[in-house]
Amino acid sequence: MKKVGFVYDGIFLSHETPEWHPECKERLIAIIDELKSSEIWDKLIHIKPRKADFKDIEAVHTRDYIERLKGMKTGYADPDTYISVNSLDAALYATGAVIEAINRCKKGEIEMAFCAVRPPGHHAEADRAMGFCIFNNVAVGARYAQKTGYGKIFIIDFDVHHGNGTQHTFEDDDTVFYFSIHQYPHYPGTGNETETGRGKGKGFTYNMPMKHGSGDKEYFSAYNDVLPHLVKKFEPDMILVSAGYDIRAEDPLSGIRVSDEGIRCIVNGILSSAERLAFSVQRSAKNSELQTPNSELPVIFALEGGYDLQALGKSVLLTIKEMLA
Repeated sequence: MKKVGFVYDGIFLSHETPEWHPECKERLIAIIDELKSSEIWDKLIHIKPRKADFKDIEAVHTRDYIERLKGMKTGYADPDTYISVNSLDAALYATGAVIEAINRCKKGEIEMAFCAVRPPGHHAEADRAMGFCIFNNVAVGARYAQKTGYGKIFIIDFDVHHGNGTQHTFEDDDTVFYFSIHQYPHYPGTGNETETGRGKGKGFTYNMPMKHGSGDKEYFSAYNDVLPHLVKKFEPDMILVSAGYDIRAEDPLSGIRVSDEGIRCIVNGILSSAERLAFSVQRSAKNSELQTPNSELPVIFALEGGYDLQALGKSVLLTIKEMLA
């Protein structure tokens, strides 16, 4: 059984949104209830997140944006993203959850992790909140991982909505590969297959737009045929996953029709791609700073979307079962 960390804290419930808002604290409550009612709760290594420092956040976000957030009390940071009294702290802990997972992987205490966090992150741009997201948790995590010695990061985003913020953060960077499968056309309007990066980052962004009504068959092909080849070619030192479960057929914000089996397929595709790139003696010798006690490529999942509570809870359970196997 793999050493899997589960990063969570009640602070994430303190990010309050209006009663009608789909990104609500009940999402995390549904996940925790589902996991606690299963046999896997006691098999996880439970980890409390750290609170990210603003200097960590500044690796991705502008200081002006951070100062504007500090000055907000309550209200909308953009048409979709609500800021409550405790939202800034919750966002710092959400980013800190990914950072803490990276630290635990580095120490060899865990092989992979699932960060059950909110607010989500992949829409957040350098200078603004967007699409329920305040700080870009995975993007900040990628920069932190590089600072600690993980030179090349592969980001996988399977949220139904394209992660515009993550793509824009790294689109001119050849040390971070961004791979996204998402419904298109759909919010936020980015993610066309012609968007492949720019400058030295050209070719390090790979978008796979999915038509309304796509489901398990299309996702099986993407995660079994396309992804393994890209991971093998890039040879990352860590994989970060923006895990958006609004790809479920039940989800009110989605036109994608992924089932339980589709979730298993996606997770297996990610994990098997990582397993094929286990640290070898040659790579450890070449990059001695990256050597860890683990024999496998670290993989960290961070929650993004997913707005049907029952489907969300079940999908996270399925994900973690595959991680533990």
